[in-house]
Amino acid sequence: MSANWDDNQPIYWQLREKTVAAILDGTLAEGQPLPSVRQVAVDFQINPLTVSKAYQSLVDDDLVEKRRGVGMFVREGARVRLLTSERERFLTEEWPRLASRLQQLGLTLDDLRQTDPVKRKTAS
Repeated sequence: MSANWDDNQPIYWQLREKTVAAILDGTLAEGQPLPSVRQVAVDFQINPLTVSKAYQSLVDDDLVEKRRGVGMFVREGARVRLLTSERERFLTEEWPRLASRLQQLGLTLDDLRQTDPVKRKTAS
């Protein structure tokens, strides 16, 4: 996870989203421990309370479980729950904005399929 923070969102929320992304992409597998609060705070040079708040939001969403004296672990089924909720959020919140922007620009889905983002990055 990178330590680039966006000033437009609270750091605890960004850390939560980074952890969610790690669960979704398999970097953090179900049953695997999360890095300790202290370690994350040191690595990212942030307050341990900020890390605790991010982790607590994951516990509240039933994605992570606390094991007393052992640490925090990704819950079984967390990835499937995240995929379901993130897909729904994408379709209801993000996709309508993207579809509107595509329409404004006169782009079709075929235009997007023909665009190779890797080539665009290297050509820039």
